[in-house]
Amino acid sequence: MRVGFIGAGNMAAALARGWGEPVLCTDSGSGRAARLVEELGGEALTNRELVERAELVILAHKPGQLQEVAAEISEHARGIVVSILARATVAEVQAAYPHATVFRVEPNTPVELRRGVLAFAASDAPGVDEVKALFARVGTVVEIPEKLMGVAGAISGVGPAYWALFAEAWTDAAVRHGMPAAQAATLVRETMAGTAELLGRTDTLALRRGVTSPGGTTARGLNALEHGGVRAALADALDAVVEG
Repeated sequence: MRVGFIGAGNMAAALARGWGEPVLCTDSGSGRAARLVEELGGEALTNRELVERAELVILAHKPGQLQEVAAEISEHARGIVVSILARATVAEVQAAYPHATVFRVEPNTPVELRRGVLAFAASDAPGVDEVKALFARVGTVVEIPEKLMGVAGAISGVGPAYWALFAEAWTDAAVRHGMPAAQAATLVRETMAGTAELLGRTDTLALRRGVTSPGGTTARGLNALEHGGVRAALADALDAVVEG
């Protein structure tokens, strides 16, 4: 299936690198499309050229440009259109592209390493299995009701930034106690990676209890995190993204 990207920003580039194939892409004058083509092969095209040549078109431009871009290419988009536009519903994209079969996906940047999470708005449209299989090549596809897509984006879409902040803060704390930054960063990163593997086999409560001895150092550290408001901060962050 020949995939084309309308837009060549960070998420489009991450998906293209994850698939690792020559890419058809466009941009609005930034030069990003040409740079992505130089890296992966393929062609930088106009929007009209791309729609005419791609079998599956991914809308990866700015969400506010939905109507503007559709006005240019909608008449020629008669295949599959996948929107990764934040907040744009399937109904809104379908109205803009009435001749296409529309799907909605919320990916995150680890798709670049084929370790992404891709929230897929539940659909029974023709071609759904083929589209899901395409995105499954770059991560875990989670099919959810469209009404929860905003929540999904507030978890997995923004999640890499949150984990990066957490890792940075934890590394800095270790540096304050005399550990070289590179060593601290390795300990933090590999601990996070290993814990993710464990969470695939057990639940959070069992994992915590397996590490936490009554009255021990882990218990004291967890107590400090609770007093620091880590749960409330994460809840507030999710609320800010969903409701913002």
